[in-house]
Amino acid sequence: MTERLDLMKASPDAFKAVLHLENYVKTGSGLDARWIHLIKLRASQINGCAYCVDMHTKEARQHGLSEQWIALVCVWREASVFDVRERALLAWTEAVTNLSTSGVPDADYEALRAHFSEEETANLTVAISTINVWNRLAVSFRTQHAVDLAA
Repeated sequence: MTERLDLMKASPDAFKAVLHLENYVKTGSGLDARWIHLIKLRASQINGCAYCVDMHTKEARQHGLSEQWIALVCVWREASVFDVRERALLAWTEAVTNLSTSGVPDADYEALRAHFSEEETANLTVAISTINVWNRLAVSFRTQHAVDLAA
């Protein structure tokens, strides 16, 4: 697969605009880093973004999240490593990411709100929306992930 274009080179201002949103999520939203990793991994898996799955798996490892936790994100409904808040967040992430087919159900919103404040809910949804922007850009432009050397 060949990369179609490099957004940073093709439209630096567009790249900076998305990066500004990303920086808000990371440093201005007050969200727990574990929640952000969960959102980024699950949305990237759903969207089939190899570049982002690779990047966010590595970032999650660097932040001390276990291999088991990372590996089971894609099968979270059957995995016992996620607490009730994380499960509500994963369901919300899936609903927002798949909004054209999910309709973002009230049940998913209510489950999220049982565990998160209005501000957290707003910021979590911005975080989900932000990774979906990155995924759509990377998949559309066929952004290539690095290939790690075999050990």
